[in-house]
This record gives sequence, C-alpha cells and structure tokens, in this order.
Amino acid sequence: MEQFENIVLIYIAVINAVTFFMYGVDKWKARKSKWRIRETVLLGLAVLGGSIGAWLGMKVWHHKTQHKKFKYGVPAIIIVQLALIGWLKANITII
Repeated sequence: MEQFENIVLIYIAVINAVTFFMYGVDKWKARKSKWRIRETVLLGLAVLGGSIGAWLGMKVWHHKTQHKKFKYGVPAIIIVQLALIGWLKANITII
C-alpha cells in the first residue's frame, strides 16, 4: 500500500511539473509567434492529473486565463479530481 501511494505521489508531482512547464512553453511560443501546443494537449495534461500544474501555469504565466474552456474547465477538473480522490480514499482499500 505504501509503495503504491509513493508511486501515485511521484506521478502526480511529475505530471503537474510537466503541465506547468508546458503552459510556460506555450506562452513563450505565443509571444514569439511560433508553433503552439494544442489546447487539447494542455487540457489533456490537466485531465491526466496535472490540473494543479495547469492552474498554476495559468496564474504564473498569465496564459489562457481568458479562454472559457480553461478559465472554467481547469477549476472544474480540479474539483472532479479532488472528489474522485475523496471517494477512492473512502471506498477503496488495497490489501
């Protein structure tokens, strides 16, 4: 159980760091008029567990803050993920 929790925590830390970095890279590319990272990729990273990194990336880099699907979508993803974590902790026990 402890090993599984450690793996999950490492995964969450890595996916959030990658997501945060990707938002920064996309903002830099936007300023330089370069090839951009697709919005589906940025939102997909949030869905895959990087929602906190996405939210922090939006705040720190001031990126995608006016796009409704990000402005409302990323907080909604965070809420759903927190609810899922709460439900899993209450209902699932690994032997």
